[in-house]
Amino acid sequence: MKLNPTRRSLLAGASAAGITIIVKPARAADYKFAQYHNQAATGTLHKNLTAMWEAVRVETNGRVEAVVYAENNKMAGGDPEALKMLVSGEIQFFTLMGGIIGTIVPVAEAQQTPFAFKSAAEAHRAVDGPFGKYIGEEMAAKGMFLFPVGGFDNGMRQVATNTRPITRPDDFIGMKMRVPPGQMIFDTFQAFGAESITTTANGIYPALQSGRVGGQENPLAILDGFKLYEVLKYVSMTNHMWSGFNLMANMPLWKGLPEDIRGVIVANATKYVRLQRAEQGALNAGLRDDFIKRGLIFNEVDQSAFRAKLPKVYADWKGKLGSKCWGLLEAEAGTLG
Repeated sequence: MKLNPTRRSLLAGASAAGITIIVKPARAADYKFAQYHNQAATGTLHKNLTAMWEAVRVETNGRVEAVVYAENNKMAGGDPEALKMLVSGEIQFFTLMGGIIGTIVPVAEAQQTPFAFKSAAEAHRAVDGPFGKYIGEEMAAKGMFLFPVGGFDNGMRQVATNTRPITRPDDFIGMKMRVPPGQMIFDTFQAFGAESITTTANGIYPALQSGRVGGQENPLAILDGFKLYEVLKYVSMTNHMWSGFNLMANMPLWKGLPEDIRGVIVANATKYVRLQRAEQGALNAGLRDDFIKRGLIFNEVDQSAFRAKLPKVYADWKGKLGSKCWGLLEAEAGTLG
């Protein structure tokens, strides 16, 4: 067993004095978990998930250990594959945006309803309240536990392109846009006139660099974390939807944990979700000036022209999500459509 210098000195002194000291090995963890997420290791999500699990380790006296894997441990299948692994129990904890969760739990797509939330703060209130609780109930039926305050922040999504700025919906016509998996976001950009193409988060850079896509949509922090500013030229401040990273656990695993362990994890999840929200918000707010210095060209967008393209999208999704989910969403966001 490796000892630190202070302990070695104390043991040497005790030995010289004829005192016998028994050193017990560090206790092995009772629970070892894998925590996956799709963001870069340099981002606020990775930082706060790592801090969260370290706090859990300390507060449980080493009974719980978790390894945090950035970019889903580089697995080829990306988020959809990691989500399947969470449900099956191959990984125990995962964070993911609602649109992709919606491939298994349709109501989770409601988190990314276009133009529903004016700000990240509005979205946080919604996912922490009855709207988020209902989504969690639906997720539980599919084997996933959603933390009550589990919505880490990604931020308001902006359109960034390398061919032309987006000032009106017609600017999307003929453009190939990278979007994450999720039918609602596909429907939204189809309504704008774009062709939607899906890649993993760490596949956006090569897709832009090769010309496979001419644009993508993400919060500004993603342009920074994955260095997308190197292969983009224009940023249109559309604020077209919010996205966050829902903290989830495999439900059978979660139910099987002792109550005291669950309590420590929930308390630290709440703490570090709130810390990360503040850090991500500050990061998104401060990047515009940095990107301008790097040569990116920004423009503001009048949302009304884009909203005018969405009545059918709203009507279709109200039917898909159901009246209860849509009512809870509108209670937070106001009337849509």
